[in-house]
Amino acid sequence: MAGKGLGKKETRTVARPSKQGIPAAVANRMARRIAFATGLPTLLGMATFIASYLVVTKGLLDIPPAVTLLTSGGFFLLGVLGLSYGVLSASWEDAPGTLLGLEQIGVNVSRLRSTFKRPPAAG
Repeated sequence: MAGKGLGKKETRTVARPSKQGIPAAVANRMARRIAFATGLPTLLGMATFIASYLVVTKGLLDIPPAVTLLTSGGFFLLGVLGLSYGVLSASWEDAPGTLLGLEQIGVNVSRLRSTFKRPPAAG
């Protein structure tokens, strides 16, 4: 084994799933990102109805109901997209990654794709 290991090799430790599935550290990371990326738009979607009601009842503006529905619907759609962002932006490795996790999205999407491309097990 004298000739091996001469070049520097970067090793990355990937958190291995236990028998229960996703490791706790990774699941907690995903949950925090999902809570923020889904919770904030959802709260804004609900606040749209309240703010619109207050503005209309106080006579400040005449807001058409369609505007209120489209605005709140946009926030709720953003919340749905936040679910995917929360899962895909979380680092699936031991290291927590960056604050936004944008660099993890491409890595995690390619990992997901590779699971669908695997040939079926010989049986």
